Amino acid sequence: MTCLRGTMIRQIQVNGYVGRVYAEWVSRFLGCVLTLAAATVVCMAQSKSLRAGAARVEITPPLADGFSGPTGKYEHEHLFVRAIVVDNGTSRAALIGADQSNLSEGIWNQASQRIAKELDCPVSNILISATHTHSPGVAIGPPNGTQVPGTLSVDEQRVVDGMVSAVRQAKDKLRPAQMAFGAGNAYLNVNRDAIQPQTHLWTQAPNLNAPSDKTVAILKFEKLTGEPIGVYVNYAMHPINGYLANFTSADFAGAMSRYVEQAYDDQPTVIFTQGASGDQNPLYLRPSTNGMASRSGVAITGNVLVRESVEGPLRDGPVKGTSMDAKVRDRLERWMESEGDVLGEEVIRVMTNATHTARNVRIAGSQTEVTCPGRTRTDNGREGMAGTYVDGPLVPIRLGVLGIGDVALTSVDAEVYNLISQRMKRQSPMANTVMVTLANGRAPSGYIPDDASFGHNSFQVLGSRLKVGCAEDSIADGLAKLVSAYDDQRQ
Repeated sequence: MTCLRGTMIRQIQVNGYVGRVYAEWVSRFLGCVLTLAAATVVCMAQSKSLRAGAARVEITPPLADGFSGPTGKYEHEHLFVRAIVVDNGTSRAALIGADQSNLSEGIWNQASQRIAKELDCPVSNILISATHTHSPGVAIGPPNGTQVPGTLSVDEQRVVDGMVSAVRQAKDKLRPAQMAFGAGNAYLNVNRDAIQPQTHLWTQAPNLNAPSDKTVAILKFEKLTGEPIGVYVNYAMHPINGYLANFTSADFAGAMSRYVEQAYDDQPTVIFTQGASGDQNPLYLRPSTNGMASRSGVAITGNVLVRESVEGPLRDGPVKGTSMDAKVRDRLERWMESEGDVLGEEVIRVMTNATHTARNVRIAGSQTEVTCPGRTRTDNGREGMAGTYVDGPLVPIRLGVLGIGDVALTSVDAEVYNLISQRMKRQSPMANTVMVTLANGRAPSGYIPDDASFGHNSFQVLGSRLKVGCAEDSIADGLAKLVSAYDDQRQ
C-alpha cells in the first residue's frame, strides 16, 4: 500500500490545494486498485495453469497354469498400468488404466484411497478403469463384485501396487502442460447382438445394421513445446481376441497403446479406456475363432467359422483344449497387433489435428450411486430362448464425472450398452463428453442393456441382474446432471 500512503501524506502537507491533491489521490487510488485487481487475476490464472505427468508400470503376471509362454515377438504380450496425473495449482486428478479384464471393488477401494492420499485429492478426482482384455493371464477378483472390501489376492495386490507406483512416478514428472481434445472414427467395431440366420434365434455375431458408435475420442496432455506427455483414448470395442487362447495378452488395446507410445520414442504414456461396449465386438474375429478351433480340434477351413459352435464346447467344458498350433497362434497375435496399429494410427491422426489447446483449466470430480430393481435368473440357458427370473436384490451402480477444462469424463462401474452412452452424450451440456466403462470398481449388475435391447435373448441381456426400465434412465440422466453441475461451476 506504499502508493496510497505517499498520496495521503502529501494531502496533509499541502494546504490550499486539497481539491487538486484529493483528485490526484483518487486517481492514484483507483490505479492501485486496478493494479491489485490485475495482479489478483494473474495470480488466479497462474493457480489454474496446467501441469501434467505420466508413467507406466509393467504388471505382467507369472505364467498361469495351462497358459503358453510369451513368444517375445509382440508388444501386446506385456500388461501395464498407466497413469496420467494433472494439476492446476489448486486441484489434482489421476487418470489410470490397467490391462485387466475388470477391476474388483477391493482393487478400487484400496487403490483409490492410497492414490487420494498420495495426491492429496478427493477420491472423486480419481478415475481408474480396466482395458477389459480377455486374456490377462490371471483372474482378478471373484465374479460380479462380491469381493470383501479390504481383502485382496496376490494378483490384485500387484495391480494396486502398480497403480500407486505409476501415479507416484507421474506426480514426480509434473511439468507445465497444455491439453486438447479431439475425436475421430475407427471402423473396427460392430454391434454383436444378432439373429442367427439358420435358427432365427438371438446369438453373438456381427450385426452391421444395429447401433454402433465408431468414435475414437482422445484427451492429450503435452509440453508447452508440443511434445505429448500423456494421451487418454476412448473407444467402444471388446478386446476378446485372446479369449480362451490361453496366453497372456493385452489384446488390441495394449497393442494400440504401445504403437502410439513408440511412435513418439516412448516419451508419452497412452491409456486405452473402454467406451460403452456392452454390445460391441471387433468386426473381424476369424483369427480368434481359428485359435479356439486349433485348441479344440475343429477343422480350420479358411472361411469364417460360426463362433458359438467353436467357442461353446471349449468354454463350457465338454472339450478340453490343447495348446494352440504355433502358426495359428502367430496369425492371431499378428492380428491383435494389426488392430492395435490401425486404431493407433487414428489416434495419432486425431492427436495431430487436435490443436485447440488450453492451459488454464478447472479440475473437479464428483460421484454418486444409483440403485435399480434387480432380478435373479432361475434357468441355465446361454442364449436364444427367454430366461426365467425371480425378484433379486437392489443393484447399486456407481456413476462419476471428472471434469478437466472443457472435457467431461463420465464413468460407470459396469459394461454398458452403446445406446445408453449415445443418449447420455446427447443430453450432456458439454460437447466434449466421454463415457468410460468398467471404471471405479465393479457393479453387481452384469451387463447393462438399454431398455429397447432387453428384448434380445442374447447372453449379455439374459445374464443381466437388472430389471428393465431403470438403468438406462438412471445412467443417462444421472451422468448428464453430474456434467451439468460441473459445467455450471466451470462457467
